[in-house]
Amino acid sequence: MRKIILAAAIAGAALSLTACSEKTEDATSEAADSAAADAAANADAAATAVTDATTDAAAATSEAVDGATTTETTTTTTAQ
Repeated sequence: MRKIILAAAIAGAALSLTACSEKTEDATSEAADSAAADAAANADAAATAVTDATTDAAAATSEAVDGATTTETTTTTTAQ
């Protein structure tokens, strides 16, 4: 009789450990999915920031080149 009760208790404990393990596995999977989604969102934001910075740098370079190549023309009149 003791052996049957002991075997039933061990079987019950094993089943409850299995249930907890499945819950932990599901939670871990959800956390990993969430982390992957966050990483993807951060990568997209970084790509957008780099694109914007590149556009701004190109515009500033273009303005600097235009300013450097523009020359002022002065006319000098001499009396004869």
